Amino acid sequence: QVQLVESGGGSVQAGGSLKLSCPASASAYSTHCLGWFRQAPGKEREGVAGIDIDDSTIYADSVKGRFTISQDNAKNTLYLQMNSLKPEDTAMYYCAANLNCPDSGSWYVPPPGVYWGQGTQVTVSS
Repeated sequence: QVQLVESGGGSVQAGGSLKLSCPASASAYSTHCLGWFRQAPGKEREGVAGIDIDDSTIYADSVKGRFTISQDNAKNTLYLQMNSLKPEDTAMYYCAANLNCPDSGSWYVPPPGVYWGQGTQVTVSS
């Protein structure tokens, strides 16, 4: 059974930090390419960051230099460290598995068969 369970969201002021965690079932984690997406009210879901089994990473331009994606293979857990948060980062954040890999050129496009977590809300106030 595939399971992804996000945690770590919350409310912070602009400039603050949060760290999201996503423990995954072994079946989800074994799909090699994982990532984080987000969806703000009234907007489409967008890719935030992706990571491959060899720890190669990719980021959306809007978060580059502020967010860091990482994984702990021993714990089957995906992380997203978010620093220098801005009000425009406010969104529901989703962990995802079975994604297109960072070097595919389409990592930000969820493929058929993608696995999603339930989401965790991040709210940044000015």
